[in-house]
Amino acid sequence: MNYTIRTQPASTRDAVYLKLREQIMKLELPPGTPLSENETSTLFQVSRTPVRESFLRLAQEGLVQVLPQRGTFVSLIDTELVEEGRFMREQLERSVIRLACDYFPESSLAQLELNLQQQKDCMAREKDKDMFELDETFHRILFEGCRKSNIWAVIGHMNIHLNRSRMLRLADDHRWEHLYDQHERMTQAIREHDADGAEQLMREHLSLNITDQTLLKQKYPNYYK
Repeated sequence: MNYTIRTQPASTRDAVYLKLREQIMKLELPPGTPLSENETSTLFQVSRTPVRESFLRLAQEGLVQVLPQRGTFVSLIDTELVEEGRFMREQLERSVIRLACDYFPESSLAQLELNLQQQKDCMAREKDKDMFELDETFHRILFEGCRKSNIWAVIGHMNIHLNRSRMLRLADDHRWEHLYDQHERMTQAIREHDADGAEQLMREHLSLNITDQTLLKQKYPNYYK
């Protein structure tokens, strides 16, 4: 399949970079996948220059690894960075959900309710990529409702390895009821201004990644560093 990048020349590099990043994050390009400048430029119907620049940018983010004499590969998932990202999210999100229990706009609560309905619909269709996006959106709404959008943006840059691991978990096992249930109970805790209950739910919610890592690393050893 070819991906035609319909942009002006100045933005071709960004378009290629964003598409490759999306494919890596959603595991369409799994960890360890070899990358070729020639093949990628043909696939996207662009010159090699924006592809080369995109590879360098992705390497700086830790998504691509350049091995001398061997080539360029999608980086393996680093379990230490997964845990570091999870730890950061837990600390920040426990604080944010406490803020939400103190005050959270009705418009943001309505967004959470809509998101929950979309999650329920997604579970019936077993669309793992859609579920990942809805999961991310649920947490983003919490930050936006508490006027902490910039912190959410920082989390996004720090959670590259964690997010790939989460995506793998959703794709591996479509039993997402527990994930939905925790989101629903968090929303209810916010409505009831139950800060202690909401914080405990968030701690349990994000601690699931610890167990998931052990199981996923056993099942997909070639994906992990």
